[in-house]
Amino acid sequence: MERTRTPVVDGWFTDPAEGNGFRLLGTRCGACGTVYFPREDYCCRNPRCAGGELAEVPLSARGRVWSYTDGRYRPPAPYVSDPAAPWEPYTLVAVELEAERMVVLGQAAPGVGVADLAVGMEVEVVPGVLNEDAGTTWTTWHFRPVGTAGAGAQETGVRP
Repeated sequence: MERTRTPVVDGWFTDPAEGNGFRLLGTRCGACGTVYFPREDYCCRNPRCAGGELAEVPLSARGRVWSYTDGRYRPPAPYVSDPAAPWEPYTLVAVELEAERMVVLGQAAPGVGVADLAVGMEVEVVPGVLNEDAGTTWTTWHFRPVGTAGAGAQETGVRP
């Protein structure tokens, strides 16, 4: 049986199956140019802006590690983990996006641990899988060091 691919949060990233590459999606205020992620669909939150039309924009595909840590706990929903399965820590990464200069959080790609990262290292956003159940593959984003391949180069692994 083929699983339906469903974003964990609709509208936060592109679908790589559409052939346009994978990017996080934000919004930009037409009046002041402020960029938001997660996206803002109602009004500009800049207190010095009278407001303008908010347009969807793809965010930088690359950035630099701002901070990182390992998660040594079973996270709450929507991060699904089987309590009967052996626990495996995962890596969280805070990345300052190249053009926007904003910090975005996400998991490292499968196979990338804290020993593989350093503050200031260049990383790229890649498609990922958060969880799979009988009928659905829940998609998300991951960060991986630029120029690396292997497990993080594809959508593999269900984390955590």
